[in-house]
Order: sequence, then structure tokens, then C-alpha cells
Amino acid sequence: NVALKGTATQSSTYQDAVASRAIDGRTDGEYARGSVAHTADGQDNPWWEVDLKEPRTLERIVVWNRTEAGERLKGFRVVAFDAQRNVVWDKSGNEAPKQEVAFAMNSVREVKFTMAIADFTQADFDAENVLSDAAPKKDLTRGWAVGGATGRPHTLTLVAGKPVEIPAGSRLAVTLEQQSATAKATLGQFRLSVTADARAAEFVRTPADVAAAVAAGSRTAAQQSRIQDYYARTLAPGLKNDREQFASLTKSLADLKPGTVPVQREMPAEKRRATKIQIRGNWQNLGDEVTEGVPAAWPPLPKDAPRNRLTLAKWLMDDNNPLTARVVANRYWEAIFGTGLVRTSEEFGAQGELPSHPELLDWLATELVAMKWDTKKFLRLLVTSQAYRQSSKVTPDALEKDPDNRLVSRGPRLRLSAEMVRDQSLAASGLLSAKRFGPSVRPSRPSSGLNAAFGGALDWATSTGEDRYRRGLYTEWRRTSPYPSMATFDAPNREVCSLRRNRTNTPLQALVTMNDPVYVEAAQALARRMAKDGGATDADKARHGFRLVLARPPSDNEVARLVKLHTESAAEFAKDKAKATALATDPLGPLPEGADPVNLAAWTTVANVLLNLDETLMKR
Repeated sequence: NVALKGTATQSSTYQDAVASRAIDGRTDGEYARGSVAHTADGQDNPWWEVDLKEPRTLERIVVWNRTEAGERLKGFRVVAFDAQRNVVWDKSGNEAPKQEVAFAMNSVREVKFTMAIADFTQADFDAENVLSDAAPKKDLTRGWAVGGATGRPHTLTLVAGKPVEIPAGSRLAVTLEQQSATAKATLGQFRLSVTADARAAEFVRTPADVAAAVAAGSRTAAQQSRIQDYYARTLAPGLKNDREQFASLTKSLADLKPGTVPVQREMPAEKRRATKIQIRGNWQNLGDEVTEGVPAAWPPLPKDAPRNRLTLAKWLMDDNNPLTARVVANRYWEAIFGTGLVRTSEEFGAQGELPSHPELLDWLATELVAMKWDTKKFLRLLVTSQAYRQSSKVTPDALEKDPDNRLVSRGPRLRLSAEMVRDQSLAASGLLSAKRFGPSVRPSRPSSGLNAAFGGALDWATSTGEDRYRRGLYTEWRRTSPYPSMATFDAPNREVCSLRRNRTNTPLQALVTMNDPVYVEAAQALARRMAKDGGATDADKARHGFRLVLARPPSDNEVARLVKLHTESAAEFAKDKAKATALATDPLGPLPEGADPVNLAAWTTVANVLLNLDETLMKR
């Protein structure tokens, strides 16, 4: 703080608030404690000034305001003078700072250059070209030197690399310096010129060989080619976009840094730690030292193979290993039939259940290995089997003998998973996006107005465009705030590893599919499909919507009940068109041109019923 060594004066003094208080090093700004300077009231032009005693280079000026009545400083002006009291920097019309404000002094430039040496800040100026009959010499410590025969004219042209602010009162200093005791520098008649014409900069930036080729009376083929190449790369209007793309790619290439990929590898044998049995799990009570190995009940590791992770991976996938294929086959069976042949798919050990059909599980495991682990082919085997293609209808006799369908006496009947419930509604309505891959998205969700503990708001801004309709697989997931509708349908919160989802049936699930914004929007979109593409009559429209949702033709009784619901709903909505418009448009958006809000609201009611049918949410 160079002000501390200066001398402060002011136009007047209020009581004992003298000018020196402003540079006493205290910045608390409390008038009652004698920390601020103060001029008397009623002056036309009050001022405060500090004399730094000698010329100094300033990087910034900081002004601290008083803590109370700070609004009095509104509109203040800060001025910097040189030794002759010429204005070199001025900043007026400033707002009163609440505590302090800093003014950068970077805009003050004093550029010095000579005929022999030009001193300037490289960050401020780039010597794009030096026009001279002799090659310019660059002095790394002093700047640029223009050489040549004595008495010959020389021209030094400097082009600013970026716009330079030249405030009022700025000066241009021209000095003549000698490079050494013996070398003399003579400054004869010289002229200074400044221009903002962009053409001058373009001319200066033109390479010397291009300028020489342009000025040549007769050009060689090489010169002509050089001119054409330079024009295409820098000036041709039709290639502007190509040049910008090329510059962008060049910059991106320059910014690329070699990527590093961490590689895990085994430590040398002499550096590995000794592993010992922990008696009753107590790490302080150690038993015998043990080495790598597999349970004796399973096939042994190859004799000559090193005991490392690669050997273990090969052993796991070996055709002679009975466990891996059985676990995988059981999980796919569970995905298709709802329950695995081993019900405890997460536990194949002593605490798990025995398989209901052990021979079938063995056969499926060997088939999976024989298929070279082709999961698509394996799933096709399951869904084309007679067991899967059975009717899921339950007879009283089968219900008594096999209530949980452990004997596979009928086809599977189970509710879709949380992600599938949402995707099913979006697909039937025509909203589901087929876009694949990419970052997570934020679909619609009810607003809760809640905040997480030690965190931000739980609500989010819904993704725009087709991202809001992407598959549930791409939904952003927060452990502290899982996607509500999926959590209601038993999606795990992901706080711990979950190998098997449990299925529940609660009233909350019906509330979700009937009121959640996602399902309301799906019903609105399905209603518009029914009204537009369904046909001429209400019966045709109802039949079309039924086929879209359930993939089967409806019975006459089902069609009649849907038409009746539409008629009754339309009569109710006709009494309140504002309510009809809200149901038909919120949150999907404005109605199609010429559409009747009462009619679409009624079809939205029908669509909502279709999307909430037990047959819609259940696989059977």
C-alpha cells in the first residue's frame, strides 16, 4: 500500500476528521472510532487527495467506504495525475460501495519505442510485421531493433493484438537509446501515424513473399499458387466458415493432452502382504498364513497358472465350473418368469434355497455355455419354450396345488418393473424417445418444495425436447432423492447393492399412474392419437386406443364401456370448458389447431383408464 507513505489533503475538514485518517491503514470504516476522513457539508466540489511524493506504477486503487451513511459517496470520482498534474486516468460516476471497491489500472499504458529499439509489453502488442529493407533483429531483453544501412529509410509497424484503451491524458513517449557504448543510434526526421483502419492491419499481416508476389509485374507459377493459397486461407468470403472450423479444430487439437489410463497389476511376490486367517473374524487374533486358492468342492485352478486375477477370471468362465453358468441362467429365468429356479438369486450358498427344478437349471447352464454365452440366443430359448408360452390364467385347482407357480404350471403373471411401467405408458402414447446413449436426463416429476439435509433443493428443472421422454434407464438418480414414481414401484434407492427387487402392491402405485405428470401427459398424448388416427366413430377411436395399449382387439362389451365413459365425460366437461382445456393441455402443451378441448379432455379420461388397467401394468 503505497498510500501509507504519502501525504493526504482535503478541501475542508469536518470537526477532527482530518485527511490523514484515510491512509492510516485502518479499513473498518467507523466514523465514531476516528477511522474515516470527512469534509465539511455544503461544498460545491469537495475533494480528498494523496500525494505519493514520487512517480509510481499503480496496479489498482482501492477505496473503502464508511460503514454508516455510505450512500453519501454515491457518484464519486477517482482521478490519477502524473508529476505535472496531467490526468492519466479517470473513473467517474461510481456507485457507493457497501464496503470497498477496487479499480484496476491496467488500462493505463505508456508505450516507449525508438528508431533502433521498440519497448512494449508483449502481452499488449504483437509485432506482426516489420517493414524494412533489412531483416529486423529481435533483442530478447529490449524489444525490436530495425537494422539497415545508415541513411536508408526504415518503417516499424506495430499492430495491437487486442483493442487498446487510450484514456484522456495518455502520453506517447519516444526515446532514443544506444545499444552499446560503441554503437550509435541516430534519430533523424521521423513521423508517427496511428490508424484504426482494419485494412492497415491486414496489409501488415500479409507475409512478405505474398506481398512481393502481388507487387511483381509478371508472376511465376509458384507465386501465383502462393497468392491463391493465401487468399483461400485468409480472405475468401465463401470459405469463411471453413476457416473458422479449421481454426477451431486446430485450437482443439492444440488443447488436447495425452490421456492417461490407470492400469492395475499384480505386485511382485516379495512385496505382497502376508494374509492370515482371522480367528472368529478378529483381526487381532491371527491364525495360519494362507495363499490364493479356490474351494475344494469346485474344480481346482490350473497347476502351472500364476495365482492372479486373470487366472481367477478364466477359472470362473471355464466350461468345467458349474456355478457361473447356473447363476447367470437363473437370473435370466427370474427376469422372464418373475421368480428364479433358485428363489434366492442373490444367494447360491448354504443360506439360499435349493432349486425347484435342479435338472432344468443344470440343462439351462450347459446350454448357455454351449451357446458361447450368447444372451440374446439364450433369452430366445426361454421365451419360445412351452413353459413360457402357457396361459397365465389361474384355475382353482392350480391355485391350490401351486399358488406361487413354483411348478411352472402356468405362464408368468407379474407387474412390470418400475422403469417399464413408465416406458410402457410413453410408448403407447407415442411420446417415448428412441434416442440412445448420452448423459442422464430429468423427466417430469411432481414438485415437492423440499430441500435435502445439508444439500440443495430436491426439485429439478425438467429436461427439454425429447430428453424428457427418454427411457427410464437414462433417468438421473440421486440417492438422497430417488425418482418418486420409480421408487413407488419398488425401484431400489441404490444406497446398497440390490441383486433382486421385491414387488409390492400399494395404493400409492395407483395414485402415481393416475396423477403423476408423466402419466397425465401420456394420457393426453394417447387421447390425441385416438382422436386423430382412430377413425370416424367413437367406437373406432376407442378400439384404436385399446389396441395401442394392450396389443389385442377389444371385445364389444369393452368398446361399449369405453364409449360410454367418453360420452359421460364429455357431458361433464361441456359444463366447464376451462377445466376441460386444463386436462387436455397441462402439461403436454397447446391443443392441435381446430381441436375441441371438451372432446380431447373426454378422450384423455378414457386414455387414463386404459393406461391404468391391470392388464396394462401386468405381464401375463
